[in-house]
Amino acid sequence: MEMIMKKAVVGFFLGALMFGLAACGTGDDESKNSTSTEPSSGVQSSDNQSSGAVGDENNSSSNETPDAAEGWSEEMTGIKTAVVEALGENYWPNMALDAQMLEGFFQIKPEMYDDYMAEMPMISNNVDTLIVVKAKEGQVDAVEAALNAYRDVQINEAHQYPMNVGKVQASVIEKIGNYVIFAQLGADTMEAMDKGDEAVVKQCQEANELAISTIRQKVE
Repeated sequence: MEMIMKKAVVGFFLGALMFGLAACGTGDDESKNSTSTEPSSGVQSSDNQSSGAVGDENNSSSNETPDAAEGWSEEMTGIKTAVVEALGENYWPNMALDAQMLEGFFQIKPEMYDDYMAEMPMISNNVDTLIVVKAKEGQVDAVEAALNAYRDVQINEAHQYPMNVGKVQASVIEKIGNYVIFAQLGADTMEAMDKGDEAVVKQCQEANELAISTIRQKVE
């Protein structure tokens, strides 16, 4: 009987010991699984962040366009600044044109000028434009002819945007020495339109004259 009791006690402790070992083993496995999962998750997160960062950088790079104004000379930058100060919020051109765009839109090639500044609107239904070209010797008439050809096209197509007809008609090309200026300004003409076409033309002419007189002061 005593032997049976001893065997029972030993069996109980062995069972308890085996249970404890099994529990410890499971705990270690869970710990290992948890440990092995976390770095993997961390790497994945890092990869995603890295991929996202590269994507953002690429998107930013692809969306960025060089500002042509950064390449303008000090003289041309000063001219633009003076006109903006004179017209204030009524200066609407907001997209600087590079040499390729100047040639594409206006047929004014690099061999025709020594320097220039040119701005147009980003929005197609706005036509406010200012161009100042410092023509090379003997190229003043060629630059003027190119700008006149552009102006003629604008006048012929102005009917597509009736609110711009008066502004286009009021546009002017002025020569000051070897500088050729194209001014097609006027900003918001909605109130003037209520008074008739002549009021629109007058408002735009006044804006153009102010821009040209300001430029004249800078270049003469």
